[in-house]
Amino acid sequence: MPFSPTSRKLSITGLTLAGGVLCCALPGITSGKTRTTASHNRVQQPIAFSHKLHSAQSLDCGFCHSTLDSGENMTIPDAEFCMACHQTVAADKPQIKKLAQFAQSHKPIPWVRVYSLPAFVFWGHRTHSAAGEPCEGCHGDIASMPVVKATTVTTMEGCVTCHNKKEANTGCSTCHEGQSP
Repeated sequence: MPFSPTSRKLSITGLTLAGGVLCCALPGITSGKTRTTASHNRVQQPIAFSHKLHSAQSLDCGFCHSTLDSGENMTIPDAEFCMACHQTVAADKPQIKKLAQFAQSHKPIPWVRVYSLPAFVFWGHRTHSAAGEPCEGCHGDIASMPVVKATTVTTMEGCVTCHNKKEANTGCSTCHEGQSP
């Protein structure tokens, strides 16, 4: 049963969308992953990073997120990649010194996920990129964010609203494997 704006409620295997809020009633159904909710609390990252500051340097998303057009999952550059610029740019700042320590140790930066999906949701950057959807369509105006926060677009209601607006498929199997439209 596809969601429609007039139904305002959809229940599938313990999941309920009521008034735009996705609730999971089955423990463990997300396989340890959680969905960023409408509260959009900012998370404390191990290194302060500003998309606003970096986009002001005319860097587009694909410069750092190299799988932009080809991948289902977006990559986050490692510290060594960042240090290619930061060996000279702002190298004396405390956050860049912290970045340099990660690069020297070859340890990944333990970023805290801002976006994640339950295991039962299929979603891919590749599909949306091929359809011409810009990064801002789902992530909001990242270029103006000093700290990344999730947007309401990345909820089930937001996705369905966007699909309806763009006349894209809203059948369950579009995003939920094993469900029929």
